[in-house]
Amino acid sequence: MMFALIMVIVLTITGLIWLLDIFVLNKKRAANAKEPIVVEYSKSFFPVIFLVFFIRSFIAEPFKIPSGSMMPTLLAGDFILVNKFSYGFRVPILNHTIIEVDKPDRGDVFVFHYPPKPSIDYIKRVVGLPGDVIEYKSKTLYINDKKIEQTLVGKYPYIMNEIHHIEAKEFKEALGSVNHSILIHDLPAENFKFEVPQGHYLAFGDNRDNSADSRVWGFVPEHNLVGRAFFIWFNFSELKRIGTIIH
Repeated sequence: MMFALIMVIVLTITGLIWLLDIFVLNKKRAANAKEPIVVEYSKSFFPVIFLVFFIRSFIAEPFKIPSGSMMPTLLAGDFILVNKFSYGFRVPILNHTIIEVDKPDRGDVFVFHYPPKPSIDYIKRVVGLPGDVIEYKSKTLYINDKKIEQTLVGKYPYIMNEIHHIEAKEFKEALGSVNHSILIHDLPAENFKFEVPQGHYLAFGDNRDNSADSRVWGFVPEHNLVGRAFFIWFNFSELKRIGTIIH
C-alpha cells in the first residue's frame, strides 16, 4: 500500500509539471530555448510511471512470500503475481470497488490487507464464505457440518528459519473445486468454531499448525481484498518453481 501511495504522489507531481509546461511554461520560452531539466524528466517519467501504476493497480501486482505459512503451496522466497481484477476493479489506496467482477471462491489463494494493520499485505486461502459455519476440530475442517476429507500424501520435512529441521505430514484436501495440499504437525490440537459474517471471509494458511490466520486475528472484510494469487514467476533458491500455477 505504501508503494502505491508513493507512485500516486510521483505520478501526480510529474503529471502536473507536464501540464504546467504545456499550458504555461512552454508559451513563455523562446522557440529555441531548452526545456528545464525538471520538465524534461517529468515528461520522460510520467508515461512509464503511469503504465506501471495502471498495471499494478488494475491488472496484476507482484508480491514476495515472506514466510512458510502457506507451505507446501507457496514457499518463502516465491515471487508471485496477483490478479487485481479478479474481485473487482478498485480505487487505488482507498480500495473501494468501482466495478464488481466476482467474489472469492472457497479454496482461492488470495492477498488482502491485514485487518489489524491494513498497510501490511497477507496471503492465505479462503476457507469460509459469508454465512458459513466453520469448525476446525482435531485438525479436521468442517464446513456447514460437512467434514472435509483429508488424504495422506506422506512426510514433509523442511527447514524453518534456516536452522530448525521440522517434519510435518502432507495431506490433500479439497475446498470447492480446488484440490490442494496442507501440512499437519505432531502438535496438540486446538479447536475453533466460527460463523462468518456477511461481507467477510475466513482465511487459513496451508501450513495449518504454523500460520497466524483468522484463528488468531479474525475475519477478512471484503473491503480489504487485493486479488487472487495465480502464478509463481520467480524463486532464487528454487528455480524449478518458476512458472507454477497456484491452486
